[in-house]
Amino acid sequence: MPFNYSDLVGTSPLLSLSLTALIALIVKSLFKKSERAVLWLCIVGIFLSAFFAVATFSLNATAYNDMVLVGGYASFFDVLFLGIGLLVLLLSESYLGKEHINFGEFYVLVLLSVLGMMMLGSSADLITVFLGIELMSVSFYVLAGFERTRLTSNEAALKYFLLGAFATGFLLYGIALIYGTAGTTNLLRIAVQYPHLITMPLHLIGVGLLLVGFAFKVAAVPFHMWVPDVYEGSPTTVTALMSTGGKAGAFSAFVLVFSIPMATHNHQLVAIVAVLSAASMIVGNLFGLAQKNLKRMLAYSSIAHAGYMLVGIASGISLGEQGILFYLVSYALTNLGAFGIVSILEREDGEHVSYEDYAGMGTRKPILAALLAMFMFSLTGVPPFSGFVGKYYLFASAVESNLTWLAILGVITSLISAYYYLRVVVFMYFRDPVETEVISIPRFALVSLLASGVGILLLGVLPSLVLDVTKLLF
Repeated sequence: MPFNYSDLVGTSPLLSLSLTALIALIVKSLFKKSERAVLWLCIVGIFLSAFFAVATFSLNATAYNDMVLVGGYASFFDVLFLGIGLLVLLLSESYLGKEHINFGEFYVLVLLSVLGMMMLGSSADLITVFLGIELMSVSFYVLAGFERTRLTSNEAALKYFLLGAFATGFLLYGIALIYGTAGTTNLLRIAVQYPHLITMPLHLIGVGLLLVGFAFKVAAVPFHMWVPDVYEGSPTTVTALMSTGGKAGAFSAFVLVFSIPMATHNHQLVAIVAVLSAASMIVGNLFGLAQKNLKRMLAYSSIAHAGYMLVGIASGISLGEQGILFYLVSYALTNLGAFGIVSILEREDGEHVSYEDYAGMGTRKPILAALLAMFMFSLTGVPPFSGFVGKYYLFASAVESNLTWLAILGVITSLISAYYYLRVVVFMYFRDPVETEVISIPRFALVSLLASGVGILLLGVLPSLVLDVTKLLF
């Protein structure tokens, strides 16, 4: 189908970021020692794309023969993904220099992964969903193994690639079965036929396979086994990008694909998603208790938080969907801040990431300690931070949908998580330091951390800044 001018305008956030990534790649190829120029070019491209995303917010339409969503929902997630990409770039400059892997290709890959996330949030067709997932995932495979001289980084890339390819097979087979029963891959047209399709066993099998693919991408139990090793072995700023942008990208498509089936309260589907949610909350938090490495602890924490967000999917009501969107913004800011501090304190050899290494940080680096304490409180769900508001809306949606047991389980597992989150705070403020090494905070990284800290506090006090926008989308 030929496209027109309105299609170009509507997809200008995607097109501008694609063009920026290509230009940055060319600059890196033609000029030596161009890493800083590539970084600034990527930052400018992110701001330009964010401008277009805000400008197209009111359109609420589709483009390219209903393949891509324009404005509204898509613009909301475009701004979120671009914000995550910007903060990761700011954190990465000093970290890459410390690890001796400061190559311009890193910044281009971050931009391409963000582009994949934006495609997921803009998907109105299962083919577009697949393209977005693959663009994001392939970028992550390379970024996970970016430290080629470290065995753990190579292991992380290989594990993620092999298991990711396996999950993609489930996703594609599910899409094929859905196409065979519906005669289309367009989500809008599938929605019209849904009352008829839900009675077809083959269609239900396709939806189930699709659910497996998404569950892997959001790291839900029992498709979570790759997470701890991949998060621990990848460069820390890449782990920050995976745990925030990767999860947000997958959930943006998850809501689009499953919102209609869940809204009709298909009891089989609700039960399956509720079990995935409960298992993720239990396994993530219980295994998080046993961790001594902060990156692995945050990895299991990521599994638990996927469970919390699946509560909103299972509820099948607009309150749950709004809760997911708010929670994704809150979780992105919180986890970026937590991993950002880990990246600053981590040594060149990948060490210095255990609880004991943070002993006495309250006196050695009070700013970092205060920020990390804020991030831990937000992950626990303590007011006045945004994590509390996000959990409240998700659990309220479960109660409203007669899934009270899921909300109760969420509260109990949140109490369990308080032990390993607050343990970090105890080490920072109530343990004597084991060393007196001077810690320098790079300027770009400090800007990123302060933005995250102010963000979670502001959204905790004024959640309407995001909730008023989400109410317009559902």
